[in-house]
Amino acid sequence: MPRKNSRERGDFVPNPCEEPKEKEELSEEKLEQINEAGSVMTCRNDRIIHCLTVIGQIEGHYLLSPHSKTTKYEHIIPLLVSVEEDPRIDGLLILLNTVGGDVEAGLAIAEVISGMKKPTVSIVLGGGHSIGIPLAVSAKKSFIAKSASMTVHPVRTTGLTLGVPQTFEYFRRMQDRITNFVVENSSISRERYDQLVLNTGELVMDVGTILDGESAVAEGLIDSVGNVSEAIDALYEMIDNNSDKEK
Repeated sequence: MPRKNSRERGDFVPNPCEEPKEKEELSEEKLEQINEAGSVMTCRNDRIIHCLTVIGQIEGHYLLSPHSKTTKYEHIIPLLVSVEEDPRIDGLLILLNTVGGDVEAGLAIAEVISGMKKPTVSIVLGGGHSIGIPLAVSAKKSFIAKSASMTVHPVRTTGLTLGVPQTFEYFRRMQDRITNFVVENSSISRERYDQLVLNTGELVMDVGTILDGESAVAEGLIDSVGNVSEAIDALYEMIDNNSDKEK
């Protein structure tokens, strides 16, 4: 039996630096990639970057409503591994507009991104709330749109909880995991981050702090205020600098 080529097997990924025989064919493939994975590859001067979107709610071990916009960690983690191992891809751009979601899933994705050797840049568009904060700071360089915002707050839970010391200790340790990751991957101090988390004077009926784009940068959570074009330029600059070092 003759072997199937990559296109026939269904794992064909077009090289964005190659001129397609038919422009229509490439546009259809790109659209399919965006629809299926929320991601797309793009190219400049023979440098290929992978653009990944993290939107809606981070879905963990339990399925959310089919009517909700979600990012599934079981899809994102293998995709990140493939980006790291694909020799054609030079860098990763993460576009964030998330309300947060499952803490374990969000931290797992953030750990994978922070451990990547390839250049990574994140940009918060709209919102990077809750567990979206570790995701935003996990990249080697982070941006936030001027109109975007980030909500810093303690770990929350819904439903019935046991009012015993062990339960509170569990939530304290979970909050420590988030705080440790954010502090290690940004310029904010632990003391200041704890103050923002436990702020009682800003959110009605809740604890925490809302930061706009400029405030997130001033606090040291995010590196720069900027737009998508600036984030892309920064990523290509990082890629070029890495290439120069390797020569």
